[in-house]
Amino acid sequence: MKQAKSVKALIIALVVSVPMTAVRAEGCMKGAAAGAVVGHVVGHHAILGAVAGCAIGRHMAKKDREQRVMREARYSAYHRYGG
Repeated sequence: MKQAKSVKALIIALVVSVPMTAVRAEGCMKGAAAGAVVGHVVGHHAILGAVAGCAIGRHMAKKDREQRVMREARYSAYHRYGG
């Protein structure tokens, strides 16, 4: 039990010590937070949930970014040629 608490404390210390401006993790932080909560509620697997949530959040952020780029390209092409 003491080992689990010390591992959790170490993980929290590492996460807090990394400045958020240095990390470019689009979607990862929100996904990790949601995944940790769900993982904890489902079966006390908060770390596994956080990892999965981070991966899903990054994937969703990438898809959103691609859609935004495509939307901006269509908008500029439409207005460039007097549509």
